[in-house]
Amino acid sequence: MKNLLLLLMAVMVSSTAEAQKEVGGVILPATQNFHDHDLHLNGAGVREKFWIDLYAAGLYLDQKNDNAQEILNADKPMAIKLHVVSKLITSDKMVEAVTEGFEKSTNGNTAPIQNEIDNLLSFFREDIHKNDVFDLVYIPSKGVVAYKNGKERGVVKGKGFKKALFGIWLSDKSADDGLKNDLLAGK
Repeated sequence: MKNLLLLLMAVMVSSTAEAQKEVGGVILPATQNFHDHDLHLNGAGVREKFWIDLYAAGLYLDQKNDNAQEILNADKPMAIKLHVVSKLITSDKMVEAVTEGFEKSTNGNTAPIQNEIDNLLSFFREDIHKNDVFDLVYIPSKGVVAYKNGKERGVVKGKGFKKALFGIWLSDKSADDGLKNDLLAGK
């Protein structure tokens, strides 16, 4: 009986481990549902700067994929989850980092999507605190839906914008190569 109980506990622990992933001291769910689309955690990692963990990130796709270009070019539902793990993240620093990320992901050519970038940046202008969670969800028929702590903040339309946004983490000039590799670790 004792062995059966131990076996049952081991199965429960292993199935819980598969259902979520611990990264940067936070738990990211294995599956998220946005607008009736089930998205699965492709990979997760931590954005660091000067050895300080800033946020945990998870890339959610409809199916596992380790090819950044395919993901960037896909017109399929996908999401990036950013869970702030540092008190050092402020709205000004987030706006600055996202602006820099767009510069890199577009090779400096932000002009065609500047209005969309400004719209997204407005969602980061209110105070940001440790443990805030941002979900940036691309739904092809709708655009990028931005959430803060589960509350919808707004929508930014355009596949070109979506490609530049996800390029912040997945382009050849990503914000953090280590994080990019972690996000693509799905296969």
